[in-house]
Amino acid sequence: MSEITVLVPSYNHAPYVERTLRSIFGQTLRPRKLIVIDDGSKDESVTVIERVLAECPFECELIARENRGLCGTLNEGFALCNTEYFAYLGSDDVIISTTLEEQVTLLVQRPTAVLAFGHAYLIDEDDNIIDSTSNWTTFADGDPLPHLLHGQVFSSPGVVYRSSALRMHRWNEEAVLEDYELYLKLAGEGEFARNSNVIGGWRQHGANVSSDAAKMLEEWIAAQDRVADSLPYTREELDIIQRGLRFISASNLVRSGDRTNAFRLFKENIGGASSVPQAVGVLARILTPKRLFEANRERKRRKTIHYSGKIKLDQN
Repeated sequence: MSEITVLVPSYNHAPYVERTLRSIFGQTLRPRKLIVIDDGSKDESVTVIERVLAECPFECELIARENRGLCGTLNEGFALCNTEYFAYLGSDDVIISTTLEEQVTLLVQRPTAVLAFGHAYLIDEDDNIIDSTSNWTTFADGDPLPHLLHGQVFSSPGVVYRSSALRMHRWNEEAVLEDYELYLKLAGEGEFARNSNVIGGWRQHGANVSSDAAKMLEEWIAAQDRVADSLPYTREELDIIQRGLRFISASNLVRSGDRTNAFRLFKENIGGASSVPQAVGVLARILTPKRLFEANRERKRRKTIHYSGKIKLDQN
């Protein structure tokens, strides 16, 4: 089996980082090396990491330094990689025990693929499963670009990169979302191989950038504009795509509670709706009273926790 390096970029996740590290320790395909870079945490992260790494069953290294940002940390970690495959796992996320084995096997089977990805459970602070990305969409296998441009982005836990492809495009250290622009660039280098299984846990809490729908939309558009010259679309075609993206994002703003901007996006970009039923559906979400919307969301969350329980990392 081919070798893989795993990076954990750590920042202020002392309550979660032990769970993250132990999910890597338990992999059926052990990494050649685990690198942890603490990006200037203000909490007890470094103390926790030092204690847990003392039990690491394979080669590991901790680098603790001043804050440079997530993308800078990812670039630094990848520069230390000398294996065929590379993965990183946020210091609040987890992967199931077979994730690395499944993803590397998939990449071996798909030599034109630049990365492998899969579905993830959304988990809360207590490891309760509150949702799954498999409930949202199947995601695209092969050519991801049309889906990426419309905001269908898979979560990072469980993504494994082919190092040779990643060396051609690093993380943009000025970007707000660490992966989106990189995915747009890598889409031009080869396929994205989809693992249809749920292979990780994507933790949801107040510090997540992904919970800020307005910021995500702004960065999606900015990243598309930055790489526009390399995309197989004219400026006019990209403008149409972005109108559709803004329209779809109205639903995301409702989910985050920003109904004012949701309605503004709806009105300004209604021409981006793919159909009348879609437009009616988005408008219905905007007009649903906030208390009813939140009550229904909480009901679904509690129901999911009741039936799904906590995430189990060992699949045996």
